[in-house]
Amino acid sequence: MVKTRKMQSQMIPAAIRESLGIEPGTRVAIRQEGTRLILEPDTLATKLRILKELRGCTAGLPSGCDMLLEDRRREREMELAKYGV
Repeated sequence: MVKTRKMQSQMIPAAIRESLGIEPGTRVAIRQEGTRLILEPDTLATKLRILKELRGCTAGLPSGCDMLLEDRRREREMELAKYGV
């Protein structure tokens, strides 16, 4: 348990800092999930974990490239129709 200080700063216990690789100057992202605060250090390990969690999240959806090509095709058709080509 950690008590809030006057300046709203918090102390992260040493054992937790060490296990997460948090050193002086490490950036820490803070987000809320329901009634919980989640602190995640901005480290390579955290970024790799997030990327791993995101892998496959768009499976079955059209790719960004396919969507862009479809938009360009529609724009071209509209311009051709506009100029009667």
